[in-house]
Amino acid sequence: MALDRNQLLKPAKKLRKLLRKIDNNSTPEEVHDLRTDSRRFEAVFDALSLDKQGIDKAILKDLERLRKRAGKVRDMDVLTGFASRVHPKGEEDCSVRLLEHLGARREKEAAKLSAEASDDRRRVRKELKRTTAVLKKLTRKSGDAKGENDAAAEAAASAVKMAARLGTPPRLTRSNLHPYRLRVKELRSVLRVASNSEDSRFVRDLGDLKDAIGEWHDYEELVSIAQKVLDHPTGCRLLAELKRLARQKYEDAIGQAQRLRKTYLRGKRASAGSARTARPKVWKAISALAG
Repeated sequence: MALDRNQLLKPAKKLRKLLRKIDNNSTPEEVHDLRTDSRRFEAVFDALSLDKQGIDKAILKDLERLRKRAGKVRDMDVLTGFASRVHPKGEEDCSVRLLEHLGARREKEAAKLSAEASDDRRRVRKELKRTTAVLKKLTRKSGDAKGENDAAAEAAASAVKMAARLGTPPRLTRSNLHPYRLRVKELRSVLRVASNSEDSRFVRDLGDLKDAIGEWHDYEELVSIAQKVLDHPTGCRLLAELKRLARQKYEDAIGQAQRLRKTYLRGKRASAGSARTARPKVWKAISALAG
């Protein structure tokens, strides 16, 4: 068995529990888990083609709506954490104003998430229960292994397609670095369902890059909000410091992305008429899915 049964079942099980808890007072941890487990469920659904197993694709649309709502709440939690760590001397009033604004937005977005969850919870939890039953059948440990072998083959085929896209776009910039993060996340989510995936250096590096790009993007968003909230007659040292941190996070993220490509892809930077191919380390990680 090449697939990790627990990693496959975990997102659906956690989502069923979380959907009972989501309300106006949901904790940052619950909101974060709703967002990440929805992403992981989507990756499992696509990798194993669960629609072919009778699971309605409508569940993906329901979870996408909830994930996007949770994402807006989560953004405020993350930005509040960043803002609370920046304290330029003489800018105490600006710091308080920014934190108050983020807190008010968080409260507003949490109410929207609660309403969305209330509307969808019964239907989505029912479909998640069905999905769990299908996944258990696909990953049973005894009897005919055809179902689980087919599932592993589907996951490996999806990972091959995703890995082939790591070399594009040829040049990473501020405008395409965050969309590139989604490719990294999707591939990592699929590879993580393999047994012992935590031992894969490639999977860990994908996770580190995902986090680095995400942190840069969050700082950019914080700068954008601060520019609107902090109406200074003169230069604001808080805004200047946030901009400096955003530039630093971008340099860190773009450098990490370039190192990952150099380590795991063959060839120099791809041009319009060429393509970069994966090195053996990538194929090793994918082969762990197929067994």
